[in-house]
Amino acid sequence: MLWMAAAMATYSVIAVIGLAIDDRMITGAPAWAKPLKFGISIALYGVVWAWLLSYLTGRPRRIASIASIGIVAAFAVEMVAITVQVLRGTSSHFNQQSTFDSTVYSAMAGSVVALYLLTLGLSILLFRVTIPDRALRHAIRWGVVIGLVGMGLAFLMTSPTAQQLATEDAGGTVDAMGAHTVGAVDGGPGLPLLGWSTEYGDLRIGHFVGMHALQIIPLVALLLAGLAPRRPWLTEHVRTTLITVLAAAWLAATGLVTWQALRGQSIVAPDMVTLQAWGLLAIGMVAGVGLGIRLGGPASSDGTAIATVRRSVAAHPPTAKNYPE
Repeated sequence: MLWMAAAMATYSVIAVIGLAIDDRMITGAPAWAKPLKFGISIALYGVVWAWLLSYLTGRPRRIASIASIGIVAAFAVEMVAITVQVLRGTSSHFNQQSTFDSTVYSAMAGSVVALYLLTLGLSILLFRVTIPDRALRHAIRWGVVIGLVGMGLAFLMTSPTAQQLATEDAGGTVDAMGAHTVGAVDGGPGLPLLGWSTEYGDLRIGHFVGMHALQIIPLVALLLAGLAPRRPWLTEHVRTTLITVLAAAWLAATGLVTWQALRGQSIVAPDMVTLQAWGLLAIGMVAGVGLGIRLGGPASSDGTAIATVRRSVAAHPPTAKNYPE
């Protein structure tokens, strides 16, 4: 996993150079924007999973090693396909312009299915591990679950649009099968680098938000543990409650941006109903945080729990020694 993360970090640097020297546009976005986004995302995935899987021992660790090889292979297929298509000056996802393009996209689709199933398997193994600190344990489990939800949302993009189906029914040919834009064809105006549509719904947003719960929620748990010695009210119970509130809000936000996209609404142009939904989510999150702190029990440095977190993290850094695959 760490070798993969290092390779993707290097690849991301190459993609940045590509953005600087290659002014081609593919489906309305700079040619090297997609490789850069995928490179960074996969690098983060590799680092976090290397850390998480270092908690495994014995037979589960050996199973995880084999699964990790499959994950690296699936990502390799994905990135080779994306790079080949960028070099050819065409899109990789949903592309049906030629037999070659269709074959490339089919290979990518197969790798995504394999990646999801293998990640699910690793998640099941991880759920069987008892991590001493309850807040960190909850953060990791929530992060894994929401991350899987986010990965699963990618499958919404693979369904043919109504326009594509109508063209096929009329005997015509389509250049793409599936789309991330709802309400228009892919390739319209989008946010810088991210490319998310500024005029219509975009299914990539929920996919992105959900996937990166895996990095953010455990990181917040570690930050809270680091603050606890100087904040006596941050007991293990309070930290666990705060993580639960954050995770619930993150999951709700993932659903909200997906719902907004499915309604054909741009992330930068929410209507009143969407704004009200975000307002309710914010109120619920603030109320949950306040209640969690208020009912957190007597103030305590919680030194034993913090020491446990520090020992746990120190014993399981994402290093090649702990997780070499």
